[in-house]
Amino acid sequence: MRARRRWLAAALLAGAGLGISAPAQAQAQSATPIKFQLDWRFEGPSALFLLPIAKGYFKSAGLEVNLDAGNGSGGAVTRVASGSYDLGFADLAALMEFHANNPDAPNKPVAVMMVYNNTPAAVLALKKSGIASVAQLSGKKLGAPVFDAGRRGFPILAKANKIEGASWVSMDPPLRETMLARGDVDAITGFSFTSLLNLEARGVKAADVVTFPYPDHGVKLYGNAIIASPKIIKEKPELVKAFLSAFAKGAKEVMANPDAAIAFVKQRDAIINESLEKRRLRMAIDAVIASPDARAEGFGQVMGPRLALMASQISDAYGTKTRVVPEAVWTSAFLPAKAELDTVLPAKR
Repeated sequence: MRARRRWLAAALLAGAGLGISAPAQAQAQSATPIKFQLDWRFEGPSALFLLPIAKGYFKSAGLEVNLDAGNGSGGAVTRVASGSYDLGFADLAALMEFHANNPDAPNKPVAVMMVYNNTPAAVLALKKSGIASVAQLSGKKLGAPVFDAGRRGFPILAKANKIEGASWVSMDPPLRETMLARGDVDAITGFSFTSLLNLEARGVKAADVVTFPYPDHGVKLYGNAIIASPKIIKEKPELVKAFLSAFAKGAKEVMANPDAAIAFVKQRDAIINESLEKRRLRMAIDAVIASPDARAEGFGQVMGPRLALMASQISDAYGTKTRVVPEAVWTSAFLPAKAELDTVLPAKR
């Protein structure tokens, strides 16, 4: 008996020495694995997900989140649809396209929280091209990968601004900004906070670039949202709620101190340029996360009429097999309380 007591005391001391309490051990053992697919590689905005992982917010909610980099929103939607991932981060337009082109698919992901209230899509041109307004894109040669969100949605921008006769040159993503800098194309489409920084990296000064963000020119598309597989929604809805609550807690910290949050991106990808990624994150927050539309509608949420308009616009611009049904691509059932969401966005700077 004495030997058993000595062994038990030693075990407890060992646990204390490691800083591990019995409840913490039980929590770690009971955490549910969640596979999450990003839309792109680890860059500034990835801090929104990497901070709550690093700080244990997901784990405190009973989740063990495994986050993977991606290669585009289309891939993120497909992987969540296949069941390879439970949750993901993808452009709502890509999700709408998947729904409308695969009406009989048994597993169509659903958007459960809006993160980029506005699309980051923009047209960028060099000032020396003489393009000073979006209307002057008529007859110009534009460049972008075939799957680029801005290129796919360009017909909506063209209709809103009476742009006619624009032509396209296709290229891989790493060549987009290079071709604009060389003068191979008149303009490009891309995410505003990505393409501008990529141009700077190629020796182009920001002052020499003119940018036309889609939201500023009549295109009120929603951007990236957190999406969930039908399986996890049906079988474990409490996990979706827990994830979104922990994410909102982390997002609040990221937006309150974006520069500090880049340290968590650096932990995941040691070769990033911290200064550049701080700028990228701040640009993303100002342009699409804490935008005027996001403040008006509330973080994480969407407005029915705007969602319906986007569904119609995507159906037309993408030429989908069937019309997008807005109610099928979005649910607010798992969002944290509005009072909790209202605290996420930072005060206006």
